[in-house]
Amino acid sequence: MTAWLHIVGVGEGGVGELPAATRLLVSFAEVVIGPPRFLADLEPIIASHSHPELSSPDEVRQRSLEAVARALLDDGDGPEEPVATDIGDHRVLIEWQPPLANMVEQVLRQRGKPTVVLASGDPMWFGIGASLARHLDAEEFVIHPLASSFQFAAARLHWPLQHVATISLHGRPPEGIHPFILPGHRVLALTSDAGTARHVADALVARGYGQSRMTVLENLGGQDERITETAAELFEADSIGDFYVLGIDCVADVSAPLLPPVPGLPDEAFVTDGQLTKREVRAATIARLAPYPGALLWDVGAGCGSIAIEWMRAARDAEAIAFEREGERLQMIAVNAAALGVPTLRIENGEAPGSLAGMPAPDAIFLGGNVADDALFQACWNALKPGGRLVANAVTLDAEAALYRRQAWLGGDLVRIDVATLDAIGTQHVLRPRLPVTQWAVVKPEQWLAAQP
Repeated sequence: MTAWLHIVGVGEGGVGELPAATRLLVSFAEVVIGPPRFLADLEPIIASHSHPELSSPDEVRQRSLEAVARALLDDGDGPEEPVATDIGDHRVLIEWQPPLANMVEQVLRQRGKPTVVLASGDPMWFGIGASLARHLDAEEFVIHPLASSFQFAAARLHWPLQHVATISLHGRPPEGIHPFILPGHRVLALTSDAGTARHVADALVARGYGQSRMTVLENLGGQDERITETAAELFEADSIGDFYVLGIDCVADVSAPLLPPVPGLPDEAFVTDGQLTKREVRAATIARLAPYPGALLWDVGAGCGSIAIEWMRAARDAEAIAFEREGERLQMIAVNAAALGVPTLRIENGEAPGSLAGMPAPDAIFLGGNVADDALFQACWNALKPGGRLVANAVTLDAEAALYRRQAWLGGDLVRIDVATLDAIGTQHVLRPRLPVTQWAVVKPEQWLAAQP
């Protein structure tokens, strides 16, 4: 398959500052898609000439684009000869139409036409190239990267990039900053507009990181480049524009709570009505569920959402669906998800197993409510992907009996978790036991019995 799409990284200087060979590549595209500030450097060209040796104008344009692309891959200074520059061009300029799903569709509608997408910096670093790669075969497109704004920002700040967290808050909730707020941590963030920095400053102050240094790096690499720095507690967004990278050098107050991505956050980190998997058991549960990048968890009977939230915090791009029937708990889940940096947690209201129907197949399931309900378990087990993991925690005798039956049928590990915490009887100290938790963890095999014997 011949590449019909070329995704070109552009800096603040615009298309005019691209290398000559890359500009030539743009000139042979039938369609150019990008933001208005980049398209402003181009003019739509509509012309028509005949050429008897070639079957169609489309073939001319495709062959011309391929010739230029080959020259670029060969590190040449220009296109291979002959390029049919005398045949004429027909170029259409298309401005991006957010949101992202629309932008992807704008490109996919051009499939087969010689098309160039103009993107900022490195298209594969939180750019449109990364999104399009999920919809295209590798043979269909070529990436022409430029230095990322992250690289420019790290150079200006003299921060070793390998020790910096690079995240995107562009088009995303600014609460996504929370998992990265850690003592001594440095973060570079893409932003949506001036309001993003204001939200981040508020989050830092609320978390006890008001002394953190915030650096706004505007129009990096352009003539209007500007860099300003201040403490989060003193930050004012009135004077900044909408095109900038935000640098954060986290400085914690002595009393700031430590909330790392390692499972087992303090119980006090969650808003709850008491329906909470306690810290020690929660850490053991997440370890058994084994989060990994991009994996999907079902948290069935989510309570305040602690398992789903810690799952998403533990691995890059991990996803979760929290199933809960109680209205007040649904609000608690949403509050906790935002406060702990996973605002994209999906929350589903309804009575399970009915509420599970039609949901994406999970890679892991945590069963924390109605554990003894065989119909609920069967619905979860049927939905789980082969090779997926299911973990169920029981505290009642009925739930324990159900776990024993299922373990005898499907195998897996049964573990009793006993935790005791410091308490007092009069003037004497004791370790007071909590309710023990029986935990069953099992991996679904590729071949399994469809019904319980």
